[in-house]
Amino acid sequence: MAETFEGIGRLGSSGSRDEAGEAPPAGAAPPQPGQTPQAAAPASADIRVIDLSRAGKGNYIGRRGKLVQTVWYVMETCVLDNRLLPLSALRVGLLRLFGAKVGEGCRLVHPMRVKAPWNLELGDNCWIGVDVWIYNQAPIRIGSNVCISQGAFLSAGSHDMRTNMDLHVAPIVIEDGAWVSSKCVVQMGVTIGRSAVVTPLSVVHRSLEAGGVYGGNPCRFIRWRFQERT
Repeated sequence: MAETFEGIGRLGSSGSRDEAGEAPPAGAAPPQPGQTPQAAAPASADIRVIDLSRAGKGNYIGRRGKLVQTVWYVMETCVLDNRLLPLSALRVGLLRLFGAKVGEGCRLVHPMRVKAPWNLELGDNCWIGVDVWIYNQAPIRIGSNVCISQGAFLSAGSHDMRTNMDLHVAPIVIEDGAWVSSKCVVQMGVTIGRSAVVTPLSVVHRSLEAGGVYGGNPCRFIRWRFQERT
């Protein structure tokens, strides 16, 4: 099951969606002169419920049989996510054994999770922090000299919340030199540009331009990382 949400927006006073990702509060003030009246919220009993038993795999392709997936689950639990094994070389070797492409000089000394190592590409000199979760139902490509900090969650899948909750997946790309800091969520289909920085607790729901510093939920531009950018 995917862990992120897709397509959520907020209705502003004009009735159109903005980017803040929240529903309007109950009893909101009436529109001011010149504004378009907001449609009344439907009664709770009139809001339909999606039958989750009918949800399908959508465009997801497993790429490995159930036996391999089961063996990987055991190895992930016993080795990759084991706090008693601060051994980067062991984690790198295990990921490569199951199909991941891992470059040279990567630091994987901390417990981490990877759903599908065969969908992971990691460049040179990368740092992966404690409790990073790479939920890669689709390929996730991480460039060289990238830092993924503690508790970050990268999910290449989500559900179609407006129809039948089918699973939909799309690749994630994190380009060279980027830093995804602590507790960030990176959603499906996103590209984080070269040397971009995402501040703690941010939610990246769209692609980010190279060289910027971004933060918030939803993630917005704050400033350029290097002063030579204007």
